[in-house]
Amino acid sequence: MPRRLLPLAWGLAAVIGLILAFTWGALQIQVALAGFLNGESIWSKAQKQAVIDLRNYAASGNPADLAAYRRNYDILRIDQWARDVVTSGVYNRAAVEAALLKVNTMQEAVPGVIFMLDHFASAPYMKDALAEWRLVDPPVAAMDATARELEAARARGPLPAGEVARQQARIRALNDIIEPHAKRFSHDIAKGAVWMGRVLYGTIFGATCLASLLWLWIARRVLAGIRGTEERYRLLFDRAADAIVMVDENSGSILDINRKAAEWTGQGPRELIGTPFARLFERGVPQGEGIVQGMLRGRGGRERPVETQSSLVTWGQRAVRQAIVRDISERLNLEQERRIAAEALASIAEGVIIADASRRVVSINAAHVAITGLSLHDVQGRRFDETRRLPDGSPLPQSIWDTLETGGNWLGEVQSQRQDGSLYPELLSISAIRDAEDRVQHYVAVFTNISTTKANQRRLEHMATHDPLTGLANRAEFERCCARAIAEADRLHGAMAVLFIDLDAFKVINDSYSHAIGDRLLVHVAERIERQLGEHDLAGRIGGDEFTVLIGRLVSREQASAMAQRLLVALGEPMTVGDYEVALSASIGIAGYPLDGSDPVTLIANADAAMYAAKSQERNTYRFYSPMMQADARKRLALAAELRQALTRGEFRLVYQPSVDLRNGKVVAVEALLRWRHPARGEISPAEFIPLAEKLGLIRHVDEWVLQAVARQMRQWDEAGMPPIRVAVNISAGSYGAPHFVEDVRRWLVAERISPQRLLLEITEGAILRLGDEMERTMNALHALGVGVAIDDFGTGYSSMAYLKLPAIAFLKIDQSFVAGLPGSAHDAAIVEAMLALSKRLGLCAIAEGIETEAQHDFLLRAGCTEGQGYLYARALEVPEIERMLRPSQRAGSVRLRLVPPAR
Repeated sequence: MPRRLLPLAWGLAAVIGLILAFTWGALQIQVALAGFLNGESIWSKAQKQAVIDLRNYAASGNPADLAAYRRNYDILRIDQWARDVVTSGVYNRAAVEAALLKVNTMQEAVPGVIFMLDHFASAPYMKDALAEWRLVDPPVAAMDATARELEAARARGPLPAGEVARQQARIRALNDIIEPHAKRFSHDIAKGAVWMGRVLYGTIFGATCLASLLWLWIARRVLAGIRGTEERYRLLFDRAADAIVMVDENSGSILDINRKAAEWTGQGPRELIGTPFARLFERGVPQGEGIVQGMLRGRGGRERPVETQSSLVTWGQRAVRQAIVRDISERLNLEQERRIAAEALASIAEGVIIADASRRVVSINAAHVAITGLSLHDVQGRRFDETRRLPDGSPLPQSIWDTLETGGNWLGEVQSQRQDGSLYPELLSISAIRDAEDRVQHYVAVFTNISTTKANQRRLEHMATHDPLTGLANRAEFERCCARAIAEADRLHGAMAVLFIDLDAFKVINDSYSHAIGDRLLVHVAERIERQLGEHDLAGRIGGDEFTVLIGRLVSREQASAMAQRLLVALGEPMTVGDYEVALSASIGIAGYPLDGSDPVTLIANADAAMYAAKSQERNTYRFYSPMMQADARKRLALAAELRQALTRGEFRLVYQPSVDLRNGKVVAVEALLRWRHPARGEISPAEFIPLAEKLGLIRHVDEWVLQAVARQMRQWDEAGMPPIRVAVNISAGSYGAPHFVEDVRRWLVAERISPQRLLLEITEGAILRLGDEMERTMNALHALGVGVAIDDFGTGYSSMAYLKLPAIAFLKIDQSFVAGLPGSAHDAAIVEAMLALSKRLGLCAIAEGIETEAQHDFLLRAGCTEGQGYLYARALEVPEIERMLRPSQRAGSVRLRLVPPAR
């Protein structure tokens, strides 16, 4: 505050100094005026005395009077000279001062006389006085002339009385001229002195007033500034973003708080002023100067993290500590977020690089070190794109940085270098961080080692183009390669050929040994095929046991016969698969470009047709394609298309072949057999369309139709009063393995109100082995349901006796291949007797198939077989015919049904 009042003190001193300066100037003028008045007084006295002395001299002629006159006249003359010289402005001050001192002017008054004549000659009254003074100059000069005349006359002798009287009259006349002017001169000088006094007083008064007003204006400005500063201080104090508390240094009590402090603490100034400052804090109480973090108590027990900075200031004579309390909640949150971000950055699996605008590395994370082996020391200050190249080995192009410069991001694959110099593929993403002026400030690069991804990609690409079991090209890849070979043959005006290979009787091997053995066998077949290939050849597997071979750069398709012959020899050699030695053969079809087709699909289809011809005619051989083969192939394709529509069109039907009790000829069961009556082709053999249905995946739908039709027919027979006989149905292996097969069977039986014991499901030995554990679960479920299972064609396949222990197995059907040689063939007889003995010991019912003669009937009956079927009894019959066989005889007591005689 004293410093703020310092301008007032200086202003007051300036006012006083100004008043003193004006007062001193007025005094100096007064002194000059007094000196001038003194000189005027000497001049007036000398003028009067000169007249008196000259009159005395005229009367007496006394030389003393003339000398007195001369002394007074000199005063008048010197004063006149000094007046004229000074008022002219060009004078010698020393000469003037000496002259004035010579005429008895006071030494102190001399500067004043000169000052007045020099500076105030034109001043009011002074100008008139000087004018009156100058009017006296001629009479004074005339008076001096009179003195010289008198002196000259006296020198000649005494003057007559008349002359004396004349001269005295002349002197009086001059005096009469001088005296009014002298009086007016004195009067004007007196009035000028009065005027000057008034001017000096007014000047001093005005200066004093002006100085006082100036001081008051300065004081007002200073006080207004002090008040404005206090208001601004209070405004800033209360509007400050931080809480401010003024604390007495000695007592520690609060002297003042701002609005933010009251808001944070929930208490007003009246409540806080005078209380100890330490009570505001839960912990971290600030003591002394410095920055201290703590918790500020708020309303309702709420705590606020704060940072307090204290500094010692002085209020008047009091030592006060100013405490600035800053809320650091946001900063702590930001620090926590930064810490979390830093920890997240350090812990993420992707490598992260932060570089400056020149692409020089500033920071990296731990994943960078783990992936590349390069630490921050190794890469700091280096451009991160120095160790990265495009996949083709070229440097990263300028277009990347241009994209980032325009505000985009870049993502792409690059090759990156490890610490040991090795390269690895990397997925790199680069983004730019910009400043407030939208200039690139930093680059952030995030990268991932995609070596595993690339390997998986190559593996997936291989899987997409190759058979997963054998590693050979799949159909799509084989067709692409075939198209390239066709283009090359066309360009070179040569030929190429496609071989279609199908293994003979592979299904039997698959059913007998299991699918696992079959898959291993296919791998061996693929290896043998690959060993026979040349530089421009390619092998493929297009499904199941079907293989293809592409032979390129031929002159004609007939050259492919050498390859086909080598393949037949290679595939005909026995193969050891696990504990089994398997002998195979193959059928091969050959189609060549340009003779047999101009595109891959046509060539493969024609080769397939040639293979089918080889398989149908001879097997273990090869055939070249001919147009007739394509006609057969088209017929099979048409049949496949029509088979899909046969179910919806109702073209399937069931016929039934009786199974009789050999002891009395009574029909005890029937076997349902599927037939297809084509509207155009007529009857189509099951041997022709059943394998096709299995190949097309339609067999399960066929099985479902058969089972539902059988259940429905059994209900109709029950409603017609027919005997409740057993009905056997052949079911494919695929249906047994279906998830809901048993549940579907149960639902159909319940819907038709048929006892499960009347349904018999037939399955071959190979199918049981192929299904493995799934078959066991199905058999257990069928047994729980009450449905029996019969082993069809028993003894003809590769089998394991373990399946005979399954609870659902209730019947064994002896294949007709063994029955046909009875009774003449000792081997067949022994096999049949062994089968019958085995079934008897296991508690199974044996059913002989294909009985055509009485001798076979008698042998089987003697051997212990109680049930059989064959042409000796009946062929497969339509429903009306079988109903006539099953309907009870009209004759009372008849228990034996009429047998249908075998066809001759």
